[in-house]
Amino acid sequence: MSTALINALAERHGLAVVNEAMVDSFLDAHEHTLLFFPGDAERLVESSDAAVILGELMKVFGDRIAPALVDKASERLLQRRYRFTAFPAMVFLRGRGYLGCITRLLDWQDYLGEIEALLGRDVSEPPPFRMPATQHPQGLPNGSRFDASSGDMP
Repeated sequence: MSTALINALAERHGLAVVNEAMVDSFLDAHEHTLLFFPGDAERLVESSDAAVILGELMKVFGDRIAPALVDKASERLLQRRYRFTAFPAMVFLRGRGYLGCITRLLDWQDYLGEIEALLGRDVSEPPPFRMPATQHPQGLPNGSRFDASSGDMP
């Protein structure tokens, strides 16, 4: 759910609102885009902070990046497309090509450096979803350990 603050910032900064049905048209119309996924803004206090930061980033990057707010009903569908695991998220694209994603909050200088690096990258596939590596602290009963990230069973 978007909060009144996120909606007001989107309106003030002229953010387009995109959904799954029309996101590709938006991407095709711009060289570089930033899709903002606030997530559940009622539950995640970082979402409103990220919206404020987005407004400031648009002042710095100006016409280099076309920003859009992802409609709440399309967030999960587009999250699967870009394969990020945390909200709020900013997905950066060149045309329809994936450049990278910033999730959660960063320090201001980190945003600036990371975005410059993302804009200079070649497009790629979004990273695959990965399960965090888990190990039983004492190992399994047979003494071996299971690493969930590899999918190898002992």
